[in-house]
Amino acid sequence: MPKRIKLGILGGGGDSLIGIVHRIAAYMHDDYEIIGGVFNPDKAISLEFAEEIDIPTNRIYATVEELVEEEAKLPEGERVEVVSILTPNFLHFPMAKTLMQAGINVICEKPMTMTHDEATELLAIQQEKNVLFALTHTYTGYPMVRQMRQMIKAGLIGKVQKLDAQYYQGWINPIIHDEEKRKATWRLDPTKSGISCCIGDIGTHAFQMLEYTSGLKIKSILADFNHVYGDNKMDVDGTVLIRVEEHVKGVIRASQIATAEENNFTVAVYGKTGALKWEQENPNYLYFLQEGKPLQVLKPGHQYNFEQSLEASKIPPGHPEGIFDAMGNIYRGMAKAIRGEEVDSGAYPGIHDGVRGLNFIEATVASHDQGNVWIKLDD
Repeated sequence: MPKRIKLGILGGGGDSLIGIVHRIAAYMHDDYEIIGGVFNPDKAISLEFAEEIDIPTNRIYATVEELVEEEAKLPEGERVEVVSILTPNFLHFPMAKTLMQAGINVICEKPMTMTHDEATELLAIQQEKNVLFALTHTYTGYPMVRQMRQMIKAGLIGKVQKLDAQYYQGWINPIIHDEEKRKATWRLDPTKSGISCCIGDIGTHAFQMLEYTSGLKIKSILADFNHVYGDNKMDVDGTVLIRVEEHVKGVIRASQIATAEENNFTVAVYGKTGALKWEQENPNYLYFLQEGKPLQVLKPGHQYNFEQSLEASKIPPGHPEGIFDAMGNIYRGMAKAIRGEEVDSGAYPGIHDGVRGLNFIEATVASHDQGNVWIKLDD
């Protein structure tokens, strides 16, 4: 068995939800060994957390700069090979830049950066330093999302003619109506979250998933946001019309004030002869619709699925797989790339997805601010 890849982690300590998802994903296929990192800006808290999760404390650092400097002193075979960035959005760019300039591979939570300019700067560094970069658009790791992508690629729904994504949550609803709370949460602070809340957080997932599954590039958008209160600078709800080609259009609907919704993310791609629909809250089911035929419900682990879907399934049919497994598939794809193995283009989202995502965020904000006008995206 190949040796485990040495993984460092920035952020994700304490009661972080995303921290445990990444750690479990890293251990899932025995591909990685967590060697240390910076779990908290306070090194004492980082050390306590390292002891809590039972990893050695000799490679817990105070800053990402110290991590880079100290790891470079170690023999080549012992150094950190890849670092996961699980911090708030405003830290993604400076941390990724520091790591990549030092030749260290990166796995990063999304959005990749705060601005499109920062994203393109990271792309230039990645190309110059020839390092690997994975962006954790987690939903691309689900077996039936990968099955959906392959079925569309194989032409099983005919020429694509409409894209539709809905991502509804309600978590910000009790916060937005309380003046003190809405001023206190970092998600509604543009200095920490970026220029968009709802679209930047969950709308980018919908955008990326439509491009990932359909294989098409969205060329222009028109956005309309809701901020609910005049003193709130950040969108908490938005509708985005999308154009792919002259006769291929669609819509992205995203909301964090959809009262009582949990994580209602649905992606649908409609073709000339059929359609495919996937729902995040029921991720083991892919609905295959065809004109004049009964609805088919496809499930993971069965031999009728494409190889990319089967490779993403870890247990026999009928056993549910979830968000940890999906993240694990992204980590698995990155591990193969680090080892120089052959990797399918859908194995993990990369830096180009991050650049596209920031371009999308900035275009939607510009569209809304300019009076709901069409804005072109970069090619």
